[in-house]
Amino acid sequence: MVASVKLSFEEMWEKIIDCDSKYDGLFFTAVKTTKIYCRPSCRSKKPKKINVEFFYDIKEVEKAGYRACKRCQPESEHSPNIELVRKVIAFLVNQYNHKLELQDVAKHVGVSTFYLERLFKKETLETPRTYLEKIRVDKATYLLKNTNRTNLEICYEVGFQSPSNFYKVFRRLKNCSPSEYRILIRKEKQQ
Repeated sequence: MVASVKLSFEEMWEKIIDCDSKYDGLFFTAVKTTKIYCRPSCRSKKPKKINVEFFYDIKEVEKAGYRACKRCQPESEHSPNIELVRKVIAFLVNQYNHKLELQDVAKHVGVSTFYLERLFKKETLETPRTYLEKIRVDKATYLLKNTNRTNLEICYEVGFQSPSNFYKVFRRLKNCSPSEYRILIRKEKQQ
């Protein structure tokens, strides 16, 4: 069984609204009114927030009486390596705010660094490092939207080791700086 991730309801809600495939298999979205559960990346019409509950384990969601979505097929495994990839992703999501080296991740899942990087890239089309950067930027955007912490505080809180790397990665992934992002969010809230 994969270690569960530590995400708030709001963070999981954002992932399903964004159809974020990085979190597939780490949690499931169950819709109380339809009794159907989905992957976070499911492209089906989004339910009302009040009708949603989240489960970390597929057995628990099925035990609660939900059936699998026919569109995203959350119950099917798409690769023999999916369990290892999920363990890596769960580790990255849970440890994103720590200094992580590839050997730390490889040791956690019990494979060599070479095998881990090759397999992870084959399955996700990304390296563990770029995946971790995306998780960190996801967390940073959440904090920029929902807190008054400074960019520097957020930089270190989400696990970046230097502000310059934080700004570089943030700009690459969001096409703006953290400060510009915060301004855009405030403008959207005012409208």
